[in-house]
Amino acid sequence: MITPIDILTSDLLRYPLIIAVLIGLTAPVVGTYLVQKQLSLLGDGLGHVALTGVAVGWLVGAWISATPADLLAIPGALAASVIGALLIEYVREVSHTSRDVALAILFYGGIAGGVVIIQLAGGTSQNLMGYLFGSLSTVTAPDAVISFVLAAVVLVIGVGLSGLLSAVTADEEFARASGLPVRVVNILVAVMAALTVTLSMRIVGALMVSALMIVPVAAAQHFVVGFTRTMRTAMVIAVLCALGGLLITVYVDLPPGGVIVLLTIAVYALGLVYRALRPARELPTVGGPGPFRSSTMPAPARATPHH
Repeated sequence: MITPIDILTSDLLRYPLIIAVLIGLTAPVVGTYLVQKQLSLLGDGLGHVALTGVAVGWLVGAWISATPADLLAIPGALAASVIGALLIEYVREVSHTSRDVALAILFYGGIAGGVVIIQLAGGTSQNLMGYLFGSLSTVTAPDAVISFVLAAVVLVIGVGLSGLLSAVTADEEFARASGLPVRVVNILVAVMAALTVTLSMRIVGALMVSALMIVPVAAAQHFVVGFTRTMRTAMVIAVLCALGGLLITVYVDLPPGGVIVLLTIAVYALGLVYRALRPARELPTVGGPGPFRSSTMPAPARATPHH
């Protein structure tokens, strides 16, 4: 029987727990902005692109005879997801392609590139399974260090610049008219999503990381109102679900990513019940340009041009 002491002292379990906490803290921060931008599927698109990065890292590792073979997989995923995040903004602005089309290109191109390149590297699609769905056995001390650095960057940007980021993501047209750096903010949000995808691949998996960005935010909206309160509540939900899911898989042979996501969905379902049972007069109505503004709050006054 595995005891709590065993969990804390075992390298096999300690590092995944550290990464799980970091994922729980960062994913909802990014997800809060993605929900406001109505871009909830960006994490999915970047997750697919990250698979191409994993395969490229594997291929480069094979060329230089790296040990283990996937030594450069995570750095490759980081590079590919950041490039993908920048490309989606570039394609959307320059070619006037809609976000849906740009995301579809990321979806299909990412998964196809990953499967083809991993074959060129001498591996098979089975080598991608741990990155697709998450795996405890693949987590190492260097992964924990990389995850800590990525989480620190995301939290510094996402929390430190929350005022600017929320203003732009809530109403992009008004922000542009007000002289705010809309393009820079869009790039920052996309890059934060890319870093979070890379951070989460080992535990949650590339195919499920978007759920950990979005579902805790959606669940938090059933309990609280307001941008900051929603973000903080979503962070608490995500940390608890990430740790809870990971601990469950310690005792039951289940994929950690799937268990973590199912726990977040369970919290969302509880939120639905809570909202249904709460008296209607106590329920704030969400409206306005962003999903976190109460209808009782006045919308921001728009500047009227003077002639």
